[in-house]
Amino acid sequence: MGLTLKDRARIAFAGTPEFAVPALNALVASGADVPVVLTQPDRRAGRGRLLTPPPVKVAAQRHGLRIAQPETLRLPGLIEGFGVAPDLLIVIAYGLLLPQSMLVWPRRGCVNLHASLLPRWRGAAPIQRAILAGDATSGISVMRMEMGLDTGAVYRTTATPIGERETAGELHDRLAELAAHTLAAALPGLLAGTLAAVPQQHSLATHAPKIAKADARLDWRRRAVDLDAQIRAFDPWPVAETQLGDGRRLRVWQATPLEGSAAAPPGTVLAAGRAGIDVAAGAGVLRLLKIQPPSGRVMDAAAYLTAHPLHGAAFVS
Repeated sequence: MGLTLKDRARIAFAGTPEFAVPALNALVASGADVPVVLTQPDRRAGRGRLLTPPPVKVAAQRHGLRIAQPETLRLPGLIEGFGVAPDLLIVIAYGLLLPQSMLVWPRRGCVNLHASLLPRWRGAAPIQRAILAGDATSGISVMRMEMGLDTGAVYRTTATPIGERETAGELHDRLAELAAHTLAAALPGLLAGTLAAVPQQHSLATHAPKIAKADARLDWRRRAVDLDAQIRAFDPWPVAETQLGDGRRLRVWQATPLEGSAAAPPGTVLAAGRAGIDVAAGAGVLRLLKIQPPSGRVMDAAAYLTAHPLHGAAFVS
């Protein structure tokens, strides 16, 4: 990352998913002494329900770092077992709430890398919520942690535009790398105590609750542009889905809103051919481009139509 700390600072790390891995790599590349990496316990995943380590654990093992995977951070003696208090604790997408005892553990406190421009989108799903809302910009905030949910003062932000056709998966990957670069730039000031923390304007806060699989259902009474945003926000998970009047279900991976309007009830299939499947929305028309039938592969809408004609069909809301 182009950063080497003159003094070998002790900086602990807490993170769990793939999103946090670039930041851990940046911390190691900075030359810091990382006394412990906190990550969530191994979980069962996949069709075989195999016990699978979180991506941060895999990365920490690759770097030869000490790993701790407590189910809770409120265990008696847990912090004392980590040894001498570090200068900082860097937290990114860890998934466990830090008790007050851990917030005051590091010499210069705990710092969170959050995937939004705070106070915009506090909470668990800032990337998806930004796309759902049609935001033009996202970014990374370096925030001083306190007991409130993403309410702490902000040391630094780095903004990036959200692409017109960008999916949550694509933005996720870009923000993960941006978090690593932002951390590298902020570390010297954080350690020296020279980086000022600016209080958030709480009146401007918006909240980003966790996405549930039930949120994936497309409601054709909504505007085509909103349905398009939903499809992009739920790629790669939970993936937008819809149902035809005859009960057939489809996952929708890619679509595009069309100009103009339709004089037909929402959900009506207006056209189905090589260009895609055009469906009337509450306002405008949405063209389905890539879909996936149950237990099938993702395919172009035109390929699906070769075996499943949709003339005269309609999707239900």
